[in-house]
Amino acid sequence: MVERQSFDMMNSNMSEEDDVRRTRGEEINSDSSNSNSIEDQRQKRKRYHRHTPRQILEMEAFFKECPHPDDRQRKELSSELGMEPLQVKFWFQNKRTQMKTQHEHQENTQLRTENEKLRAENMRYREALSNASCPTCGGPTPLSETSFHQHQLRMENARLREEIDHISAIATNYVGKPFANSTEAPSSSTLASFKRTYRPTDLGRPVMDNAGWDIDGYRVMAIELAVAATEEVIRIAQVGEPLWVPSMDRNATLLNEDEYLRSFSRVFGLKLDGFKCEASRESVVVAMSAPNVIEILMDVEKWSHVFSGVVSRAKNMQVISSRVGENYNEALQVMNAEFHVPSPLVPTRESYFLRYCKQQLGGDTWTVADVSLDGLHSATPLVACRRRPSGCVIQDMPNGYSKVTWMEHVEVEDGGVHNIYKPLITAGLAFGAKRWVAILDAHSHRLQKVAAAKAPPRDLTYLEGRNSILQLGERMVTRFCSGVNASSGNSWTTLSGNGSENVRVMTRNNMDDFSMPFGLHLTIAISFWLPIPPKKVFDFLRDPHTRKAWDMLSNGGDVEEMLHIVSGKEVGNSVAIYQAKSGTSRQTTLVESRTDPTASYVVYTPVDMVSVNAVLGGGDPNSVPLLPSGFAILPDGPTGGQGRGLAAEADSGGSLLTVALQVLVDPNPNAKVSLGSITVANNLISCTVDKIKTALIPKSS
Repeated sequence: MVERQSFDMMNSNMSEEDDVRRTRGEEINSDSSNSNSIEDQRQKRKRYHRHTPRQILEMEAFFKECPHPDDRQRKELSSELGMEPLQVKFWFQNKRTQMKTQHEHQENTQLRTENEKLRAENMRYREALSNASCPTCGGPTPLSETSFHQHQLRMENARLREEIDHISAIATNYVGKPFANSTEAPSSSTLASFKRTYRPTDLGRPVMDNAGWDIDGYRVMAIELAVAATEEVIRIAQVGEPLWVPSMDRNATLLNEDEYLRSFSRVFGLKLDGFKCEASRESVVVAMSAPNVIEILMDVEKWSHVFSGVVSRAKNMQVISSRVGENYNEALQVMNAEFHVPSPLVPTRESYFLRYCKQQLGGDTWTVADVSLDGLHSATPLVACRRRPSGCVIQDMPNGYSKVTWMEHVEVEDGGVHNIYKPLITAGLAFGAKRWVAILDAHSHRLQKVAAAKAPPRDLTYLEGRNSILQLGERMVTRFCSGVNASSGNSWTTLSGNGSENVRVMTRNNMDDFSMPFGLHLTIAISFWLPIPPKKVFDFLRDPHTRKAWDMLSNGGDVEEMLHIVSGKEVGNSVAIYQAKSGTSRQTTLVESRTDPTASYVVYTPVDMVSVNAVLGGGDPNSVPLLPSGFAILPDGPTGGQGRGLAAEADSGGSLLTVALQVLVDPNPNAKVSLGSITVANNLISCTVDKIKTALIPKSS
């Protein structure tokens, strides 16, 4: 549909140009054939080029709303104003040319003024250097010290000149003229052109789109947009009040939207109608160096894997500027991602955005900035989530640590979210900065545990096998998160329930994914509220001694712990292997328990001992097919630990619990699910929920 519209626009533009040429040609012929009638020419020019004040005012007003009217709009306007359609067309063409000329003049004047300021500043620096004196004795500065400062200035000037030349060369190749050097944000005309021509569906196409527009030109606009977003992220990370104000409970800061729009709306526009703003900022010191954090953020596969609790799927659509070796400085790419909450009750958020990495002067501070591309080409966005400049500022610290200041600023459609999840999302514990830094911090401590592990004497395969089990558990949690959300790839059907506790079911035929068992899969899930603090729910579900209280498949039997690996700093972070003490099959289960200040998971899957021993011996953990089930535990709002999350020792607040079971119904991928299988699964998950409520909720409740 978009391609058809672009094709129609191209034909319309071509027909407009033909009309202009034909009409102007007729004017020339008319002039030559009537060269003896000067008075007639003057009357014709007056008739074609003079407009009444009312006509001019009406067209000026229309131009502000729509500078590029189509044939229908021109005909309507000409009919209202008593003009010919071609007169209207010529007036709008002349007006656009006039506006472009005025804007170029303003830009040139601004650049000349900026140049004069830089020259004057340079002269002041030169005078200061020539008149510098020693602060100790008052005498002239030693020549070596002055030379050192001059050398530093020359080096910095050379670096800046090289960067300007690099950007100018890119712009010259793409748009055919030098790229203006300016410290200001991208011009309104550039962004207006970007809005008219860019569509997310054009990403990754050849150099020309349907309208004949060179996609390389969009790259220059993307660079401008990314640089402006980076500057905004840096400023937002540094300033406090009045831009950021403390929340009512003093545990978070809130963005003052009025102050933000006064300071930053010039480039990225006003808030979209029908959308609500969500903005948050959070800082954390993580046990990772800045380059390692940047690598996670700029590698889309690592990013989606580490943040699987928020990112359901992600794709790198286009690389505009790639890294050089291991250095991501000035790397710029276009990404498409879908963000989720681990529950079928919360719609996912999809966004097309630029991601830009920039190393700041001095080398120890980096900025990774995101800014949305969707919706810039028209007043109506293509998706329900628009990312205003967001991202993080990463400062390298000694001993392999780094400080990360994370900002999330989005506009989303306010609808579709189940009522029990609205307080969680409003508090920023689902998609906000607190959620992102909590996941990053937990991941850094997981890596720290791996690096600190020591092997027993004469056991060369211990560390390799241990790390392989941790990778297996991580892949299991990632698979669970992707299978329990409301992603576009998950088609849920409601079975039963009382409205707030509906059971949802989904089937999937796996024919070619080796990471899961081949055959027909049945997934059944339910999300509900518990009047129990999240930490208590997490401790109950992860405890192997209380597992028989809710696990219908254990037949009330105890389990024996075969392996236990601590995987994080929070109590309860572990990967374990359990085996049933009774029964003929002696089923073996892989379990990962994971918690951070915003969410917890208890995920498990049956495995065979042959595969476990192979992985412990250093085998590939990706070769083990997994079909995990488990629990996702979220606080029901900021009162769950007063915004401190699950790890807080809080006796107040409730929990939002999602239970999901995945079973292999038939090894034949082409099989169809039977009503009996759905009934059995429905009864199984209903009994599990009842047992959890019975065990956790006091009878007086």
